[in-house]
Amino acid sequence: MKSWIAAVALASAGVMAAPSSEIILTGTPIQGGALLGSAPRGTVELRFNNQPVRVDADGRFLIAFDRDAAPMARLSVRLADGRILDHVLTVAPRAWRIERVNAPLRPTQSTEAFLALRRPELARIAAARDRVTDAQGWRQRFIWPRIGRISGLFGAQRVYQGQPGAYHGGVDVTGATGDPVIAPADGVVILAADHPFTLEGNLLMIDHGHGLSSAFLHLSRIDVIEGQHVIQGQAVGAIGATGRATGPHLHWGMKWNEARIDPLLLAGPMPAN
Repeated sequence: MKSWIAAVALASAGVMAAPSSEIILTGTPIQGGALLGSAPRGTVELRFNNQPVRVDADGRFLIAFDRDAAPMARLSVRLADGRILDHVLTVAPRAWRIERVNAPLRPTQSTEAFLALRRPELARIAAARDRVTDAQGWRQRFIWPRIGRISGLFGAQRVYQGQPGAYHGGVDVTGATGDPVIAPADGVVILAADHPFTLEGNLLMIDHGHGLSSAFLHLSRIDVIEGQHVIQGQAVGAIGATGRATGPHLHWGMKWNEARIDPLLLAGPMPAN
């Protein structure tokens, strides 16, 4: 999907906004997508759906839309002169790959032994996502961490006799155990599992700044350590089949704050091998 650049004039109380009250958005407002923006001069606060958004000194910022984002989203800017400027964004829906299965959804039965392992893993993942770093990769055009056939799409979901199962939270790329995985953008390592997690296996998480992060699952090895700064294209690990995986592949998931987003929309079409 092609990106577009729009200058959105924000107005208050029906008064036309001056150029200094203009916000520039780059990208397409779509479920699972992200927008880069430049805030108006004099911005002292920016909110997206009433949640604060970090704005850098040069006015640049990032917002993104969850897989199940509502059709409308709101940007609100407070300027130094006290004006509050609001704008509503129309969020395009996606046609997700839905597979309907004529069988009941199997209930998940978590044993105490499993939960004893899982709870600290979830705590580590949550703590990693809470870390704030100086990463600036969010400003870059992302690249694919591995070139290969896409075997699993973000947002795909099975519906069992009318009852939806969990949707796929990332993109799967085929590969052989040991194939290198590279950083899709600059960032800081916020989690490098020292042992395989029950579901994710060897899990690597990289913060790209401004709430944007990547997670790489099922790795056979991790080549970086927590707190390390990485640059786009740097080798960070290798494909594997650790955790709950039926075979070697790379699962690449992305989040902006609590929103799950589609890596395909940030990295673009998969390049040819």
